[in-house]
Amino acid sequence: MPLASQNNTATLIIGLSFVALALTFSTRAALGLVMPILEQDLGWSRSFTSGAAAIALLVMAAIAPFGGRLVDKQGARAILLIGLGALANGCFLIATTVNPIAFFLAFSGIAAVGFGLVATHVVSTAVEQEIETNRGLATGIATSGSTGGQFVFVPLLALLISAYDWRMAFAALGIGTLIIMGCVFRWFPKTAGRADIAAREVGATGTLLQDLRNILRLPAFQILFWSYFICGYTTSGVIETHFLPYAAFCGFGPVPSATAYGLLCAINLVGMILAGWLTDRVNRPLLLGLIYLTRGLTFVILLNVGASFETLVFFSFLFGLVDYSTVPVTASLVASHIGRGVMGLAFGLISAGHQIGAAAGAYFGGILYDLYAQYDWVWWSSVWLAVFAGILVFLMKDKPEVRSTSPA
Repeated sequence: MPLASQNNTATLIIGLSFVALALTFSTRAALGLVMPILEQDLGWSRSFTSGAAAIALLVMAAIAPFGGRLVDKQGARAILLIGLGALANGCFLIATTVNPIAFFLAFSGIAAVGFGLVATHVVSTAVEQEIETNRGLATGIATSGSTGGQFVFVPLLALLISAYDWRMAFAALGIGTLIIMGCVFRWFPKTAGRADIAAREVGATGTLLQDLRNILRLPAFQILFWSYFICGYTTSGVIETHFLPYAAFCGFGPVPSATAYGLLCAINLVGMILAGWLTDRVNRPLLLGLIYLTRGLTFVILLNVGASFETLVFFSFLFGLVDYSTVPVTASLVASHIGRGVMGLAFGLISAGHQIGAAAGAYFGGILYDLYAQYDWVWWSSVWLAVFAGILVFLMKDKPEVRSTSPA
């Protein structure tokens, strides 16, 4: 393939993936924005809306391996189109419903399918299948849409809610999703060629059961699965769920709390791109392990915030660098140590572990707070789990051992 054509393909994959993830993660975040309004306008309880979010996470965990398997066989384009279609339909249904059951089915069922398919593991697999050089950096940029969306689109959604209502916000998300869906259909590579090459090169053996058996027996998979489970607990679980309530617990008002969280999301984007760039250049298990150890250190800082806004901002900056930055490094290790031919399935299973860990962090964080009326044990549990994840990753080698059978 000519160099100019390769560069154009890489640009399209990275750009379209970034925007698709931005819209998907913004839709997930929009529920948090409208929770109080739904309670006030429709009389729905906080437990109902929180339950809808929790069920959506479990649906995402269930669908992630199947979406990944389809990427291995069909390429990412078809999967992204299905996911974006489900997401758009879910958004439009949410925007028109007043029935709690219909809302639940739209968000936790239809839209959740979109959340599970338009996901970082699908995008990472597309990059590995289609891009020849600097895959780590490409993965970091493409998947940074997951946090870039929260930084760019969520404030716009808040403005729409303020100027109009919450229905307009979901309608706008649906329209935006349809637009990017058309762009993916028109310009995203069909991927059959590179996907077939990757499958022949390394990883795939044939049937789903054979591939599952081979993947699950690999020590590399077990290490990456459990470290990513902990990643979910210490990020989406305790921080995305309990950071703002903790800031309020420390005495900070909504504006400074939201400012600190906004900074965290902005630095997230930088951290993912930086980690992707380093992935192509340094020892990857060492890099990933240091990310987890640094994350553990940030929770010690969070424990000592007290009434200091400066300390809260320092935590947000440092945590942002090591929050989503595990994604490009983990994706690269999945590709090299498990195999590009089964990367979608393997990373889908690992991503499912991330979502289950996130659900555990969100739930047990609330339980620990109810038991002790403070957050110290929430943060200490995160410290030791992050340290354990770092030590676990250090057991891996940067280069996989040569094996005579697939996966690699």
